[in-house]
Amino acid sequence: MTRKAKKGLFDWGLISRAFVDSVIKLSPLYQIRKPVMFVVEVGSVLTTMLFVYSFFADIGESQLFVVMVSLWLWFTVLFANFAESMAEGRGKAQAETLRSSRSDVKARLLSSPQRDAKTTMVVSSTLKKGDHVLVETGDVIPSDGEVVEGVASVNESAITGESAPVIRESGGDRSAVTGGTLVVSDWLIVRITANPGETFIDRMISMVEGAKRQKTPNEIALDILLAGLTIVFLLATVTIVPFSIFSVKASSHGAPVSVTVVIALLVCLIPTTIGGLLSSIGIAGMDRMIQANVIAMSGRAVEAAGDIDVLLLDKTGTITLGNRQATEFIPAKGVDVRTLADVAQLASLADETPEGRSIVILAKTDYGIRERDIHALGARFIPFSAHTRMSGVDMDGREIRKGATDAVQEYVRQQGGVFPIDIIGIVEEVARQGATPLVVAEGKRVLGVIRLKDIVKGGIKERFAELRRMGIKTIMITGDNPLTAAAVAADAGVDDFLAEATPEAKLKLIREYQGGGRLVAMTGDGTNDAPALAQADVAVAMNSGTQAAKEAGNMVDLDSNPTKLIEIVEIGKQLLITRGTLTTFSIANDVAKYFAILPAAFVGIYPELGMLNIMRLATPYSAILSAVIFNALIIVLLIPLALRGVKYRPLGAEALLRNNILVYGLGGIVVPFIGIKVIDMIISALNIL
Repeated sequence: MTRKAKKGLFDWGLISRAFVDSVIKLSPLYQIRKPVMFVVEVGSVLTTMLFVYSFFADIGESQLFVVMVSLWLWFTVLFANFAESMAEGRGKAQAETLRSSRSDVKARLLSSPQRDAKTTMVVSSTLKKGDHVLVETGDVIPSDGEVVEGVASVNESAITGESAPVIRESGGDRSAVTGGTLVVSDWLIVRITANPGETFIDRMISMVEGAKRQKTPNEIALDILLAGLTIVFLLATVTIVPFSIFSVKASSHGAPVSVTVVIALLVCLIPTTIGGLLSSIGIAGMDRMIQANVIAMSGRAVEAAGDIDVLLLDKTGTITLGNRQATEFIPAKGVDVRTLADVAQLASLADETPEGRSIVILAKTDYGIRERDIHALGARFIPFSAHTRMSGVDMDGREIRKGATDAVQEYVRQQGGVFPIDIIGIVEEVARQGATPLVVAEGKRVLGVIRLKDIVKGGIKERFAELRRMGIKTIMITGDNPLTAAAVAADAGVDDFLAEATPEAKLKLIREYQGGGRLVAMTGDGTNDAPALAQADVAVAMNSGTQAAKEAGNMVDLDSNPTKLIEIVEIGKQLLITRGTLTTFSIANDVAKYFAILPAAFVGIYPELGMLNIMRLATPYSAILSAVIFNALIIVLLIPLALRGVKYRPLGAEALLRNNILVYGLGGIVVPFIGIKVIDMIISALNIL
């Protein structure tokens, strides 16, 4: 649903509401929180008052010039407000969609957590943390909770936007359920884990509304820098008026610099571009995270995602496809490989595990052995069990088994056979290569070995190479033995791995890296992941995971896709890159304004400064007005870039800095020269001044 709620940059409903909000935000009580734009607004008020005063007394300059400067200063504040309102509007549109999906529903409140307990029909808004409710087919889950009994198929499209139902059950890492989702089949007893107003949807609404977003440490630091620059320029421009008066008296010609010109100079010299766009950049970063179906519990987490340099990823489901697959039949001496494939397929016909299905498919694709009808065979299938660690089939007097090496070895011995030495060598070699061997036997005869291998996801190796170029170290976390882990790590191209990982080992590893000054990100979905998630700087919990994991993380992936962590890192880096590039552009474009306003302000006193008018601007008044107009318009022109973000490329810090300086630093110098000159030509052509 969050994807469906996405609004385009040029949605007219969004634009009209943003315009209204931008006018409301002209309130000084709001602007004072943004020092740069507050100074611009004060300048706007002063020039407006000066224009009104010009009707009653001679102010020594054109009324039209004063009112034009005043209007464009107001536009500068409005455009900055508009950028922020556009970013907030996208989040508010998503929040409204979420609110529309939230409604009070009837719930069966249980007197005790048993299905046959007494039930009372209540409204969902009255449920408290710790209550137990029964939900059955067709019921809407009334609030966030954890399954304590039962297993059911649940449609979570109201939250994730995905229509495919998911399984929710008690006692595992798939026990968390979200209020507002629909039970498609069977039943569940759910323990409520949130009080009214504290549900996951409530937190989502709060997070996607940009107006409620708290500033991040990085953003606060940049605010302080901008405020400092503003104070420096304010002090510098305040001295211009007395200095110009002194200069006029000393030279006996020219006129002192007017208050209007001083205000215009101040506004053009302070970093108004980034000051006007800073808030919208942060809000848009949160919005892009929402569009990726990730709920960040704080802006700090999004920002930290851009700074992380160590990435911990689970092997299963993240790096590999999640299930081992049969990749090769290795026959014993004197056994034809086709015979082994045929027998292995027979033993796997009733095996519904992914491994079993892959054996059937491998025999069919590599050896053309067609899958048989299990009912027509009249066979008795032996299911896999943790006790026997084997599965197989009995048919026509034949006993076929496949399973773990020691289990099949014991089975063959009981049948009166001898386990071949060459099979032991094959098993050891398969294990040494990081794969899993399954031995196949018919009666007391061992036919060979099936190689099961973790299949690394396509393209994942290239993604890890990109992360390496960005200076991010990737570490695979797995419960496998070191041999298997090393083989998968080599295939996937990760930098390191942690084998036989326990919750304690994960926590220790994270602390070691953090102790070395590194920022660590990881994903998890189980209760055993909670300690490590709580310790990690960026912790992405799966929405399908346990309540403990979601409470420990600072982000929740609604799609429950473990590879989303890579995308989260890219969004975080895009946020930081966008902020950095626009800051560079904002500071660089002051250069052109120096050459526009300073000669215009002082050329009457010091004619020699006319040499600095390298843009050949028509008149001092048109030069100053052109700079003020450009200063306002550039904010509008950069709004799409602030909202969409600078295109992310997986480059190292040095390359990013170089590109930033070349593109946005040099561009920030060149573009204003062109823009101010074009505006000056238009003003001259229209004979405005």
